[in-house]
Formats: sequence, C-alpha cells, structure tokens
Amino acid sequence: MATAASDPVQLKSAREDIKELLKSKFCYPILVRLGWHDAGTYNKNIEEWPKRGGANGSIRFEVELKHGANAGLVNALNLLQPIKDKYSGVTYADLFQLASATAVEEAGGPKIPMKYGRVDVSAPDDCPEEGRLPSAGPPKPADHLREVFYRMGLSDQDIVALSGAHTLGRSRPDRSGWGKPETKYTKSGPGEPGGQSWTAEWLKFDNSYFRDIKERKDEDLLVLPTDAVIFEDSSFKVYAEKYAADQVAFFKDYAEAHAKLSNLGAKFDPPQGILLD
Repeated sequence: MATAASDPVQLKSAREDIKELLKSKFCYPILVRLGWHDAGTYNKNIEEWPKRGGANGSIRFEVELKHGANAGLVNALNLLQPIKDKYSGVTYADLFQLASATAVEEAGGPKIPMKYGRVDVSAPDDCPEEGRLPSAGPPKPADHLREVFYRMGLSDQDIVALSGAHTLGRSRPDRSGWGKPETKYTKSGPGEPGGQSWTAEWLKFDNSYFRDIKERKDEDLLVLPTDAVIFEDSSFKVYAEKYAADQVAFFKDYAEAHAKLSNLGAKFDPPQGILLD
C-alpha cells in the first residue's frame, strides 16, 4: 500500500508540540510568516510543479532562505526542526502550514479549515527565483499588492483580510529596514525585545490592526505604506472598514483566505488531502 505524503497521527502529535513551542517561545508571528512565505511564491501562470512555487517546503533550503524578503526566517526553521526530526512522517511543506495555522488559532484567531498531505520538493534547484514575495515600501503600494496577490490567484478581499495578520508581530529594522528599534510595547518582550509592532497586543490575534490603522492615534504603532493603502484604495477600503467594525466578519474572511493561501501550488498526496479534525 502506498503511503500518503504525511502521516495523520504524526500530524496531530506535531500540532500538540507546536502548541507547546508557542507557549514557551511566543513565536506566533514568525511561524505565521514562515508558512506564508513558503506558500506566497506561487505563480498561477505556471502549471508545472514545483516551478510554479507555493507551499512545497522549498523555503527550508538556504538559497531561498537568503532571499531578502525571508530575513530572519532561519529562526523559525530552527524552532521547527526538532519537531520535524521527531516526526519523520510529516513533510516540511505540511509542517510549515500546520505551524502557521496553529499559531493563528492559539493566538486567539479563527480556526482555519486546513488540509494536509503536501509533497516536499527535494532539492535547492526546485526553489523559485527571488522577487515573488511582497515588499513593504513599493512606490505604488496598491498596484504592488495586486500584482503579487493576483499572480497567486487571490482577490482584493483576500489581500485585505490577509493584511490583518499584521495584528501579530513586529517589524525589526535590522531585518526589514522598517520600524523603530523598540517601542513602549516591545522594549520588554515577551520573547526577544525590540522592533515595532502594528498593534499594542502584538501576540493576540484580533481586528485591532484595522482599528489602529484607521485611527492612527499612536506613533509607537507601525503603519507601512502597504498597510496605509488598505484605507486609501477605494476597493481595499470597503473590506478594511468592514473588518475594523466587525471582528466576526474579519475572522470568517481571514480563515478562508489563509486556507486558500496555504494550498497554493501544493501537490497533495492523497490528491484530496488529509483532514485532521
């Protein structure tokens, strides 16, 4: 009998280990980012796997980890490697997406309708070229976001909903060139202190990102050009206003967009995927 890409029993055990890791290391934001950056290289105009990019585990290779947009993600990989070593029956591609979804859920966010069974690429030659991920300060932020996310097959609603994940985490100038070295919200951690967060409670997943960007009352909170534009562009603004006013609506749309992102470009074995719950 042929085995699936990942073992469901090991996936469930790995999920429990990820929950313990989150509690001890407060690494919610970087695990979300790792999953996104593995999936976010997808190009819907390329049919061939793995040339099309997407959630295939390629970010574990040094050539892709060294892409500018992935600065600091080696830390996420190092956190997850002991779990991967423990569960040989879980692919890297699945582990990265499992960690990302679990981090959102454990930080108070919505339950994400995930499936597993992603096949890993096997060599650094399978990594996508640099430049497929979004940058924070492009000259025309709305055009840039659409260019990147439309290439993945995602919509304006998806773009704004996914932007809401900035409710978690901090930007560190030494990694991204953006943000303050520290603020009143980040100078004492938890985790390693420093950086500038988008929200005051940057380890809690809620809709405060939208409220804070709309109000702009606190100069210690980060607003990148790609954040500001969601209230400036007429199509984006419809969703940004809705999510600022209604956390339930945000959670619903976010969960769908995150699940969609996590499946991009993936090759599933079995083809229908594996459901855990």
